[in-house]
Amino acid sequence: MNAIIGLLAGLTNPINALLAALGVLTGGFVIGWSRSESGPTALEIFVGTITNFFDTLGIGSFATTTALFRFFKLVPDRVIPGTLNVGHTLPTTAQTFIYTAIIQVDITTLFSMIAASILGAWLGAGIVARWPKRNVQIGMGMALLAAASLMFMTQMNLFPGGGDALGVRGTRLVVAVAVNFALGALMTLGIGLYAPCMILVSLLGMNPKAAFPIMMGSCAFLMPVGSLRFIRERSYSMRAALGLLVGGIPAVLLAAYIVKELPLYAVRWLVIVVVVYTSVSMLWSALAAKEDTAAEPVKAEA
Repeated sequence: MNAIIGLLAGLTNPINALLAALGVLTGGFVIGWSRSESGPTALEIFVGTITNFFDTLGIGSFATTTALFRFFKLVPDRVIPGTLNVGHTLPTTAQTFIYTAIIQVDITTLFSMIAASILGAWLGAGIVARWPKRNVQIGMGMALLAAASLMFMTQMNLFPGGGDALGVRGTRLVVAVAVNFALGALMTLGIGLYAPCMILVSLLGMNPKAAFPIMMGSCAFLMPVGSLRFIRERSYSMRAALGLLVGGIPAVLLAAYIVKELPLYAVRWLVIVVVVYTSVSMLWSALAAKEDTAAEPVKAEA
């Protein structure tokens, strides 16, 4: 009885309640994810390990995973967005449980922005999951260019400084909710939410540290919601997604509890070059596909 009372008392803390809700949502995601007919390859697990390791240390995982998928030809372009969202869901959830409870942020701002990102992801995934291959190539090509630009801004210290506030109200809260809704939708296309959310929080005058629970909480909640739509449409690679999961969770724990931080300046420059190359190759493939379609002879009517 005392244990139950203690549990209920703990849930009155908004952050504990949020993490409990995340646990329930994650359980539902796992149940909704059907079993794979075959396990992931060692290469797919390696991709999950390396991308989630550096994601935990601040590099991001979507752009790097896309680059590795294309380099090793592991996943068809059309299903890369779904595979990213499905495969990185549980490693991202692990990061959220580790970091969200230790950084203070205004509860109203946090909950409002998370809810907006979930709705954006739900609507965005429903659209992207039905896109043809060429649309995905164009969308992801542009998304990768945006990601590379944000990484470049990080390297050049071009982010706004921010302020001391832990939350916003009034018009600024409306702006925060609207932009996070858009970021949630774009997340389903492969644009990571971390860097743009950091910029948003800083522009609104909030303490940049407050971005961490907002962006991690947003990703942890929106990814299971968006992923279930990709799963329902069968718009993802089951085996590659499992590789991201199997390699990802141990990598998150290793980075968070043992390594903690690394000098990543040179690594970020390398990632920028690789992401730009991958973006150009995506857009070039989309252009080539259009030219091939235009070159096809028109059949005469009988």
